[in-house]
Amino acid sequence: MVKIIQGFLSFISLLSIRRSMEQCYSGPNSIIRYWRIRPCRHSRFCIGANSSIQTRIVFEKDGSSVFVGDRTFIGRGMIAAAKHVEIGNDVIIAWGVTISDHNSHSIKFSERSRDVEHWITGKKDWSDVKIEPVRIMDKAWIGFNSIILRGVTIGEGAIVGAGSVVTKDVLPWTIVAGNPARVIREIPEHER
Repeated sequence: MVKIIQGFLSFISLLSIRRSMEQCYSGPNSIIRYWRIRPCRHSRFCIGANSSIQTRIVFEKDGSSVFVGDRTFIGRGMIAAAKHVEIGNDVIIAWGVTISDHNSHSIKFSERSRDVEHWITGKKDWSDVKIEPVRIMDKAWIGFNSIILRGVTIGEGAIVGAGSVVTKDVLPWTIVAGNPARVIREIPEHER
């Protein structure tokens, strides 16, 4: 019964999403919880084959995009995209992970003082908000309850320890952990 309800919700949500998005594509054998997606006009959402996307995806601005590769799992968490979030092939992102390509608000109070008022009326002034794409490369693993912030690239095969806050790029084949995340060690050839 649960699968029937989820299937119905996905179908109805997909119809609604396709009306507002510029592109909405999912590869064969992928599982996507479409009712957890909040689209914007002209946004783009592309998922490769054999992927499972359980997370909530919020397209914050018109024209924003989220691309996910093949054989990738993203547990329940949140992706907030004002510009671009890209996740490669063979990536595992555990539950509770938040990925955001923006700061949400200006650091200056004078520039964010009316943000709540604007939300209520359905507006948001993005001119003072820093936005930079996030990229998670192939074969990476992001531990549960981690936070990936704007402008970060997580290199191929990198591992982010549970509960980490990633504010800077992570080199390929390294393990990082902590708040802020720091390199714990490199992953040698024989462990790849």
